[in-house]
Amino acid sequence: MTLQLRQICLVAEQLAPTISDLTQIFGVKPCYVDPGVGVFGLENTLMPIGRNFLEVVAPIKPGTAAGRYLDRRGGDGGYMVITQASSKAAQQTARQRALDDGVRIAHETERDDWHLIQFHPGDLQAAFLEIETDAQNDFSGHWMPVGGMGWEAKVDQHRTVDFTGIELQCADPEALAEKWAGIIGVPAAYANDAWQVALNNAQLSFIELNDDRGPGLSGIHLRVADKAGIQRDAASRGCLVTDSSVTVGGVRWHLHV
Repeated sequence: MTLQLRQICLVAEQLAPTISDLTQIFGVKPCYVDPGVGVFGLENTLMPIGRNFLEVVAPIKPGTAAGRYLDRRGGDGGYMVITQASSKAAQQTARQRALDDGVRIAHETERDDWHLIQFHPGDLQAAFLEIETDAQNDFSGHWMPVGGMGWEAKVDQHRTVDFTGIELQCADPEALAEKWAGIIGVPAAYANDAWQVALNNAQLSFIELNDDRGPGLSGIHLRVADKAGIQRDAASRGCLVTDSSVTVGGVRWHLHV
């Protein structure tokens, strides 16, 4: 497989309270703040989850794409699926497949040996898809959005172990799964009551709309080591809690032991 899920990005109206909820409920620690997102009118914080990352961005000025997304979906929620390619060639092949299917590039940056491509959420409906590559392409180490290395000491898996999947809700799950699969370069398949597209380390599941918020990154699947602790602290902070999930930051977090 050529693409690894390395980062999930959420968008929030206010950064600090969302980071407080995420760190206290899931037992994760902030590891990096990227001043570079200021050019997009945003502030952010990143936290490692295993060897991968959770990012939250929030607008700090009017007229941002993130602000429009918050307005469209009626509040906080999932925003971006960010992957790392096994090689520059794999990334460029995915880029061409997207263009051949009429999927627009929303943003592209190339700096030295680091290259990122964001595909337009208007064409992919439920979220941005980003594919990155750099000189290392190390799926468990170097990652440019957190400054490369130096984040390792912030990894804390006593409560939350890793991502295992993402849910993307939409009007036509089969058609959207096929579109994402075409870019990623793997077949879509129906399993576990959803259309799925496999990344190297996680499943993208395309599901029917199940609320009035429209298409979006609506759920995240986690492997956890302390399910009861997550549920207890989520409840204490006023979050919705079920037998198998908690809702934090406008996203349903499905908990797998």
